[in-house]
Amino acid sequence: MAKVAFLGMGVMGYPMAGYLVKAEHDVTVYNRSSAKAQAWVAEYNGASAPTPREAAVGKDVIFACVGNDDDLRSVCLGEDGAFAGMQKGAIFVDHTTVSATVTKELYETAKSMGLGYVDAPISGGQAGAENGLLSVMCGGDEADYARVEPIMQPYSKICRRLGESGKGQLTKMVNQICIAGVVQGLSEALHFAEKSGLDISDVVDVIQHGAAGSWQMVNRHQAMKDDAFDFGFAVDWMRKDLKICMEEADKNGTSLPMTALVDQFYKDVQKQGGGRFDTCSLIRRLRAAEE
Repeated sequence: MAKVAFLGMGVMGYPMAGYLVKAEHDVTVYNRSSAKAQAWVAEYNGASAPTPREAAVGKDVIFACVGNDDDLRSVCLGEDGAFAGMQKGAIFVDHTTVSATVTKELYETAKSMGLGYVDAPISGGQAGAENGLLSVMCGGDEADYARVEPIMQPYSKICRRLGESGKGQLTKMVNQICIAGVVQGLSEALHFAEKSGLDISDVVDVIQHGAAGSWQMVNRHQAMKDDAFDFGFAVDWMRKDLKICMEEADKNGTSLPMTALVDQFYKDVQKQGGGRFDTCSLIRRLRAAEE
Protein backbone atom coordinates (compact mmCIF):
# COMPACT_ATOMS: atom_id res chain seq x y z
CA MET A 1 0.00 0.00 0.00
CA ALA A 2 1.20 3.48 -0.92
CA LYS A 3 0.22 6.85 0.49
CA VAL A 4 -0.96 8.92 -2.46
CA ALA A 5 -2.77 12.15 -3.30
CA PHE A 6 -4.90 12.80 -6.37
CA LEU A 7 -5.42 16.38 -7.53
CA GLY A 8 -8.40 16.98 -9.81
CA MET A 9 -11.79 15.29 -9.46
CA GLY A 10 -13.03 15.74 -13.01
CA VAL A 11 -14.60 13.05 -15.18
CA MET A 12 -11.22 11.32 -15.43
CA GLY A 13 -9.64 11.93 -12.03
CA TYR A 14 -12.68 10.97 -9.98
CA PRO A 15 -12.85 7.31 -11.12
CA MET A 16 -9.06 6.99 -11.37
CA ALA A 17 -8.68 7.96 -7.72
CA GLY A 18 -11.40 5.48 -6.94
CA TYR A 19 -9.41 2.67 -8.52
CA LEU A 20 -6.48 3.56 -6.27
CA VAL A 21 -8.72 3.10 -3.23
CA LYS A 22 -9.93 -0.24 -4.58
CA ALA A 23 -6.28 -1.27 -4.87
CA GLU A 24 -6.00 -0.54 -1.13
CA HIS A 25 -3.84 2.57 -1.38
CA ASP A 26 -4.25 5.36 1.16
CA VAL A 27 -5.74 8.18 -0.95
CA THR A 28 -6.28 11.87 -0.23
CA VAL A 29 -7.93 14.00 -2.92
CA TYR A 30 -8.03 17.68 -3.76
CA ASN A 31 -10.35 19.54 -6.10
CA ARG A 32 -10.71 23.26 -6.76
CA SER A 33 -14.45 22.85 -6.17
CA SER A 34 -14.68 21.20 -2.75
CA ALA A 35 -18.14 19.75 -3.48
CA LYS A 36 -16.66 17.24 -5.93
CA ALA A 37 -13.98 16.24 -3.46
CA GLN A 38 -16.57 15.70 -0.76
CA ALA A 39 -18.72 13.61 -3.10
CA TRP A 40 -15.69 11.43 -3.83
CA VAL A 41 -14.93 11.05 -0.10
CA ALA A 42 -18.51 9.99 0.54
CA GLU A 43 -18.39 7.39 -2.25
CA TYR A 44 -14.95 5.92 -1.62
CA ASN A 45 -14.43 6.56 2.09
CA GLY A 46 -11.18 8.38 1.40
CA ALA A 47 -9.94 11.76 2.61
CA SER A 48 -9.77 15.25 1.13
CA ALA A 49 -7.54 18.28 1.69
CA PRO A 50 -8.23 21.99 1.17
CA THR A 51 -5.04 22.69 -0.83
CA PRO A 52 -2.66 20.71 -3.05
CA ARG A 53 0.09 21.30 -0.51
CA GLU A 54 -1.89 19.74 2.34
CA ALA A 55 -2.94 16.84 0.12
CA ALA A 56 0.73 16.16 -0.69
CA VAL A 57 2.11 16.15 2.87
CA GLY A 58 3.48 12.73 3.82
CA LYS A 59 2.58 11.13 0.48
CA ASP A 60 4.76 8.85 -1.63
CA VAL A 61 3.14 9.80 -4.96
CA ILE A 62 1.00 12.77 -5.98
CA PHE A 63 -1.17 12.34 -9.08
CA ALA A 64 -2.81 15.20 -10.98
CA CYS A 65 -5.40 15.36 -13.74
CA VAL A 66 -6.41 18.97 -14.27
CA GLY A 67 -7.23 21.20 -17.24
CA ASN A 68 -4.28 22.91 -18.91
CA ASP A 69 -0.77 24.32 -18.45
CA ASP A 70 -1.89 27.09 -16.10
CA ASP A 71 -4.01 24.72 -14.00
CA LEU A 72 -1.07 22.36 -13.67
CA ARG A 73 1.29 25.14 -12.59
CA SER A 74 -1.27 26.29 -10.02
CA VAL A 75 -1.49 22.88 -8.32
CA CYS A 76 2.28 22.35 -8.39
CA LEU A 77 3.81 25.70 -7.55
CA GLY A 78 3.47 28.43 -4.97
CA GLU A 79 2.86 28.44 -1.26
CA ASP A 80 -0.17 26.14 -1.53
CA GLY A 81 1.17 24.03 -4.41
CA ALA A 82 1.89 20.32 -4.11
CA PHE A 83 5.66 20.73 -4.50
CA ALA A 84 5.74 22.76 -1.27
CA GLY A 85 4.20 19.88 0.66
CA MET A 86 6.06 16.97 -0.88
CA GLN A 87 8.79 15.16 1.02
CA LYS A 88 12.15 14.57 -0.67
CA GLY A 89 12.01 11.45 -2.83
CA ALA A 90 8.26 11.72 -3.46
CA ILE A 91 7.12 11.62 -7.08
CA PHE A 92 4.63 13.85 -8.91
CA VAL A 93 2.73 12.11 -11.74
CA ASP A 94 0.89 14.35 -14.20
CA HIS A 95 -2.00 12.76 -16.11
CA THR A 96 -3.06 16.09 -17.66
CA THR A 97 -2.57 16.71 -21.37
CA VAL A 98 -0.29 19.75 -21.41
CA SER A 99 2.59 21.15 -23.43
CA ALA A 100 6.03 19.59 -23.43
CA THR A 101 7.30 23.03 -22.41
CA VAL A 102 5.48 23.15 -19.06
CA THR A 103 6.36 19.51 -18.49
CA LYS A 104 10.08 20.18 -18.82
CA GLU A 105 9.76 23.30 -16.67
CA LEU A 106 8.07 21.43 -13.83
CA TYR A 107 10.38 18.43 -14.19
CA GLU A 108 13.41 20.67 -13.69
CA THR A 109 11.80 22.43 -10.73
CA ALA A 110 10.90 19.11 -9.12
CA LYS A 111 14.42 17.71 -9.58
CA SER A 112 15.95 20.84 -8.02
CA MET A 113 13.81 20.18 -4.94
CA GLY A 114 14.75 16.50 -4.67
CA LEU A 115 11.43 15.33 -6.11
CA GLY A 116 10.56 12.98 -8.96
CA TYR A 117 8.34 14.00 -11.88
CA VAL A 118 6.67 11.76 -14.47
CA ASP A 119 4.50 13.07 -17.31
CA ALA A 120 1.80 10.47 -17.90
CA PRO A 121 -1.01 11.73 -20.15
CA ILE A 122 -3.88 9.34 -20.71
CA SER A 123 -6.15 8.22 -23.53
CA GLY A 124 -9.39 6.28 -23.43
CA GLY A 125 -11.90 8.91 -22.44
CA GLN A 126 -14.36 8.90 -19.60
CA ALA A 127 -15.34 5.30 -20.30
CA GLY A 128 -11.70 4.23 -20.14
CA ALA A 129 -11.28 5.92 -16.77
CA GLU A 130 -14.48 4.42 -15.38
CA ASN A 131 -13.61 0.92 -16.60
CA GLY A 132 -9.91 1.01 -15.70
CA LEU A 133 -8.82 0.69 -19.33
CA LEU A 134 -6.72 3.78 -19.97
CA SER A 135 -3.62 3.99 -22.14
CA VAL A 136 -0.92 5.79 -20.13
CA MET A 137 2.01 7.37 -22.01
CA CYS A 138 4.93 8.23 -19.76
CA GLY A 139 8.07 10.30 -19.81
CA GLY A 140 10.60 10.81 -17.04
CA ASP A 141 13.48 9.17 -15.25
CA GLU A 142 13.43 5.39 -15.49
CA ALA A 143 13.76 4.89 -11.72
CA ASP A 144 10.82 7.19 -11.01
CA TYR A 145 8.68 5.45 -13.60
CA ALA A 146 9.54 2.04 -12.15
CA ARG A 147 8.26 3.17 -8.74
CA VAL A 148 4.93 4.58 -9.94
CA GLU A 149 4.06 2.13 -12.73
CA PRO A 150 2.62 -0.56 -10.40
CA ILE A 151 0.44 2.04 -8.66
CA MET A 152 -1.06 3.14 -12.01
CA GLN A 153 -1.95 -0.40 -13.05
CA PRO A 154 -5.48 -0.48 -11.54
CA TYR A 155 -6.79 2.05 -14.07
CA SER A 156 -4.50 1.14 -16.99
CA LYS A 157 -4.96 -1.13 -19.97
CA ILE A 158 -1.40 -0.32 -20.98
CA CYS A 159 1.22 1.83 -19.28
CA ARG A 160 4.59 2.46 -20.90
CA ARG A 161 7.60 4.76 -20.57
CA LEU A 162 8.51 6.35 -23.91
CA GLY A 163 11.68 8.08 -22.79
CA GLU A 164 12.87 11.10 -20.85
CA SER A 165 10.72 13.91 -19.49
CA GLY A 166 8.28 15.27 -22.07
CA LYS A 167 8.14 12.13 -24.21
CA GLY A 168 4.83 11.11 -22.66
CA GLN A 169 3.27 14.43 -23.67
CA LEU A 170 4.74 14.20 -27.16
CA THR A 171 3.22 10.73 -27.54
CA LYS A 172 -0.16 12.10 -26.45
CA MET A 173 0.15 14.71 -29.20
CA VAL A 174 0.61 11.88 -31.72
CA ASN A 175 -2.53 10.30 -30.26
CA GLN A 176 -4.60 13.46 -30.68
CA ILE A 177 -3.38 14.06 -34.23
CA CYS A 178 -4.52 10.53 -35.11
CA ILE A 179 -7.91 10.99 -33.47
CA ALA A 180 -8.58 14.26 -35.31
CA GLY A 181 -8.11 12.60 -38.69
CA VAL A 182 -10.03 9.46 -37.79
CA VAL A 183 -13.07 11.32 -36.45
CA GLN A 184 -13.24 13.63 -39.47
CA GLY A 185 -12.97 10.66 -41.83
CA LEU A 186 -15.64 8.76 -39.89
CA SER A 187 -17.92 11.81 -39.93
CA GLU A 188 -17.63 12.14 -43.69
CA ALA A 189 -18.14 8.41 -44.22
CA LEU A 190 -21.24 8.13 -42.06
CA HIS A 191 -22.70 11.30 -43.54
CA PHE A 192 -22.11 9.80 -46.99
CA ALA A 193 -23.89 6.63 -45.84
CA GLU A 194 -26.88 8.65 -44.65
CA LYS A 195 -27.12 10.55 -47.93
CA SER A 196 -26.90 7.27 -49.82
CA GLY A 197 -29.88 5.79 -47.98
CA LEU A 198 -27.83 3.26 -46.03
CA ASP A 199 -28.48 2.26 -42.43
CA ILE A 200 -25.47 3.38 -40.37
CA SER A 201 -25.74 0.52 -37.88
CA ASP A 202 -25.80 -2.08 -40.65
CA VAL A 203 -22.88 -0.45 -42.45
CA VAL A 204 -20.75 -0.24 -39.31
CA ASP A 205 -21.58 -3.82 -38.35
CA VAL A 206 -19.95 -4.93 -41.58
CA ILE A 207 -17.01 -2.56 -42.05
CA GLN A 208 -15.80 -2.41 -38.43
CA HIS A 209 -14.30 -5.88 -38.90
CA GLY A 210 -12.22 -4.81 -41.89
CA ALA A 211 -9.45 -2.33 -42.56
CA ALA A 212 -11.70 0.67 -41.87
CA GLY A 213 -12.44 -0.40 -38.30
CA SER A 214 -11.40 1.82 -35.39
CA TRP A 215 -12.17 2.51 -31.74
CA GLN A 216 -13.99 5.65 -32.78
CA MET A 217 -16.17 3.71 -35.21
CA VAL A 218 -17.10 1.04 -32.67
CA ASN A 219 -17.69 3.40 -29.75
CA ARG A 220 -19.03 6.55 -31.36
CA HIS A 221 -21.05 5.58 -34.45
CA GLN A 222 -24.29 5.30 -32.47
CA ALA A 223 -23.88 8.78 -31.02
CA MET A 224 -23.19 10.11 -34.50
CA LYS A 225 -26.25 8.33 -35.87
CA ASP A 226 -28.47 9.65 -33.06
CA ASP A 227 -27.00 13.19 -33.15
CA ALA A 228 -26.45 12.89 -29.38
CA PHE A 229 -23.11 14.26 -28.18
CA ASP A 230 -23.54 15.24 -24.53
CA PHE A 231 -20.87 12.90 -23.16
CA GLY A 232 -17.23 11.94 -23.52
CA PHE A 233 -14.26 14.10 -24.51
CA ALA A 234 -15.36 17.68 -25.18
CA VAL A 235 -14.65 19.73 -28.29
CA ASP A 236 -13.23 22.53 -26.10
CA TRP A 237 -10.67 20.10 -24.67
CA MET A 238 -9.80 18.74 -28.09
CA ARG A 239 -9.11 22.23 -29.43
CA LYS A 240 -6.84 22.86 -26.45
CA ASP A 241 -4.95 19.66 -27.26
CA LEU A 242 -4.70 20.39 -30.99
CA LYS A 243 -3.33 23.85 -30.24
CA ILE A 244 -0.57 22.17 -28.22
CA CYS A 245 0.13 19.82 -31.14
CA MET A 246 0.39 22.62 -33.66
CA GLU A 247 2.61 24.75 -31.42
CA GLU A 248 4.98 21.81 -30.98
CA ALA A 249 4.91 21.19 -34.74
CA ASP A 250 6.04 24.78 -35.31
CA LYS A 251 9.02 24.08 -33.05
CA ASN A 252 10.11 20.82 -34.68
CA GLY A 253 9.29 21.77 -38.27
CA THR A 254 6.45 19.30 -38.80
CA SER A 255 3.63 20.04 -41.24
CA LEU A 256 0.16 19.26 -39.86
CA PRO A 257 -2.27 20.43 -42.56
CA MET A 258 -5.01 17.92 -41.71
CA THR A 259 -4.79 18.69 -38.00
CA ALA A 260 -5.04 22.43 -38.64
CA LEU A 261 -8.06 21.91 -40.89
CA VAL A 262 -9.91 19.69 -38.42
CA ASP A 263 -9.15 22.19 -35.66
CA GLN A 264 -11.06 24.78 -37.69
CA PHE A 265 -13.92 22.32 -38.16
CA TYR A 266 -14.08 21.97 -34.37
CA LYS A 267 -14.15 25.77 -34.18
CA ASP A 268 -17.27 25.63 -36.36
CA VAL A 269 -18.85 23.17 -33.90
CA GLN A 270 -18.06 25.58 -31.06
CA LYS A 271 -19.83 28.37 -32.97
CA GLN A 272 -22.86 26.07 -33.19
CA GLY A 273 -22.89 25.89 -29.40
CA GLY A 274 -21.12 22.55 -29.25
CA GLY A 275 -18.07 23.34 -27.15
CA ARG A 276 -19.05 20.72 -24.59
CA PHE A 277 -20.16 18.16 -27.17
CA ASP A 278 -18.15 14.98 -27.60
CA THR A 279 -15.52 15.19 -30.35
CA CYS A 280 -17.55 12.92 -32.65
CA SER A 281 -19.91 15.89 -33.13
CA LEU A 282 -17.95 16.81 -36.25
CA ILE A 283 -20.74 15.11 -38.20
CA ARG A 284 -23.18 17.78 -36.97
CA ARG A 285 -21.13 20.37 -38.88
CA LEU A 286 -21.69 18.41 -42.11
CA ARG A 287 -25.42 18.10 -41.47
CA ALA A 288 -25.71 21.78 -40.60
CA ALA A 289 -24.14 22.75 -43.93
CA GLU A 290 -27.21 21.33 -45.70
CA GLU A 291 -29.78 23.22 -43.63
